[in-house]
This record gives sequence, structure tokens and C-alpha cells, in this order.
Amino acid sequence: MTIRDTREEWEIRATETPFVGNKTSVRTDDVVMPDGSVARRDYQVHPGSVAVLALDEEDRVLLINQYRHPVRHKLWEIPAGLLDVPGENPLHAAQRELYEEAHVKAEDWRVLTDVYTTPGGCDEAVRIFLARDLSEAEGQRFEVEDEEADMQYARVPVDELVRRALAGDVHNNCLVVGVLSLVAARGGDGLQALRPADAPWPARPFTS
Repeated sequence: MTIRDTREEWEIRATETPFVGNKTSVRTDDVVMPDGSVARRDYQVHPGSVAVLALDEEDRVLLINQYRHPVRHKLWEIPAGLLDVPGENPLHAAQRELYEEAHVKAEDWRVLTDVYTTPGGCDEAVRIFLARDLSEAEGQRFEVEDEEADMQYARVPVDELVRRALAGDVHNNCLVVGVLSLVAARGGDGLQALRPADAPWPARPFTS
């Protein structure tokens, strides 16, 4: 048996979009089950996201601390953002987010992992990049607003982040998945075996 997710789409008898927001919407599908019955499924439609685990020469991860209203927490996170345009190149989006949120650029980029954040209730797909060979970005800092205007920054050693994740001290999914994937990659075939930054992403097809 090969353990690999496979694309499949069951018949949809009816669909509607009861809510449309600024970036996402909610869709309701009537889906035909294997026994022929029909079940209603509500889910959030999401454009997709990218996240960047930026690793410096001292083996520290660049973090930002940001208020997240739905969970009523200020969370430590890695830089991340939406794919603003359908078909947008995820590497370009990740480079943009690293610049806008941290005013940092990186010379070495690889795909760390791809995940669906909450596949039971949302179609969001996230590509998490590993970025190395960091340096300060040129030019003026990106002008921030709303929650981003209150962000704090830190660089935290990988080992400490692993301990924090396992202790339940940090909860952001991209941070936890990213740092544990980094450690797993190091203990496996090594970082050089990670996929290239422009590797295909079937969940969110893009043009180079």
C-alpha cells in the first residue's frame, strides 16, 4: 500500500454560497455519499496561503507575535499570508510576506511541507517554505496597519521551539508543523533533499 493522498471528488447535487466575505466565503454543498444518501456539508472557501520558516545562521527561527481575534490570543507565528491572486506563484508570495512582515530577504528557498489546515471545514492549503541565508531587506519597511501594527519580533532557537510546541506553549499550526518538519528533515535525508522552491503544488496550481 502506498501512503499518499489522492484527489477525488464526490457528486454534488446542489451548492450555494450563503456568505461572501472580503477574502473568504462559506459554501454549502449537498454531497452524495457512497450509499447513495445525500449529506449537507458547510465549509469555508479559502484562496490558499504561504508561510516562511526563516532560519538564520545561528539556527534561530524568525517569529512574529500577532493578535488573532477568532481565538482571542496573541500568537507566536512565522511570517505568512494569503495568495492574493488566483494562480499566484507561491514562492513570490512567500518572498513578499517575508519582506512585508519582517523586512528580511533570503537567498536559499526550499519547500518544507504542504498541508491542509482544517480539511473537515475549510479548503485552505498552505505551503510552508524553508528560507535560509537571511539578510536585512533594502528600502523602507512596509507600512503596516490593524493587528500588524502591534506585532513583536523574536529569533528563537529551533530546539527551544520544539520544546515549546510539545509543551503546548505555542499553537500556530504553520509554526508547529514547520519547526517539527525541519527537525524531521534534518534527521532523515537532510535539508538538501527537500523539494525545490518551485516544486509543483497540485492543491494550488500556479505558473512560474
